[in-house]
Amino acid sequence: MRQMGSAMKNRSTIPVMLVLCLLNLFSLTIIRQEEVLITRQTLESLREFDTALLANTRGYLDPTPPSEWYMSGAINSLTPEIGPIAGIAVTAKMDSSTPGGEPEMDNYYDQLDRMRKMDLPLIWVIETVGSRPDHECVLGDGMAKMLHGAGCLGAVCESYCRDIAGCKAVPFAVYGLGTIAHHEVMRFPEVDVPVAVGGITINPGDIVHADSEGVIRIPEQIAEPLIDKAPDMCDFEQAVHAIWRRTDVDSTTCREELAKGLERYGFK
Repeated sequence: MRQMGSAMKNRSTIPVMLVLCLLNLFSLTIIRQEEVLITRQTLESLREFDTALLANTRGYLDPTPPSEWYMSGAINSLTPEIGPIAGIAVTAKMDSSTPGGEPEMDNYYDQLDRMRKMDLPLIWVIETVGSRPDHECVLGDGMAKMLHGAGCLGAVCESYCRDIAGCKAVPFAVYGLGTIAHHEVMRFPEVDVPVAVGGITINPGDIVHADSEGVIRIPEQIAEPLIDKAPDMCDFEQAVHAIWRRTDVDSTTCREELAKGLERYGFK
């Protein structure tokens, strides 16, 4: 009887273990199917469009509230001549304003080495955490050259930078609150962590797109659909705006043409 009970127990255990293995394999398959490979070509294609157009297009592709993916208007392009940039976010928390102490740069230099191995266009996104926010200075043209050499197209911060003429010459795009003359010793307490910049959270690996009108975050899952639909949004806007600017149409006509245009260009 004991042997029979043991055999029955083994027979009941095997199917359960098999089911668990199959479930694990199924889960791994789902994860693999959801992974999206972001290529240099994808990021370079995103640079062909302005941020506002991509933001308008995203609204029809992704239900995420806009409040979670566009930065505040306080963050401006300090190098508008460079044009749009798009890259993978590399993040850091930095203190360049607290008086006294010693520099803490190891995390920064280690991060630079990791950037060099990524082989993709990158954007450095920095949250400043010093005790005097109005005295933070995230970078100048020296750091811009180091970052550019590691594959960075530009930097985004809710703070100040300097040597903007030198940054333009690199070329290295800079987005922030404005300029400042100097800084205290620099410390990098954390890198490669989520950062709060411009009223939203940027995670390491997010796609960031920025130009002279602002900065947005793009999920990797909609990067390719966004590239596909952005030209349609451009055509839609041109067609509808041509009607809206006319002096011989009323508000009813404007609303009707808007609805027709959205349907015609696939945004309904």
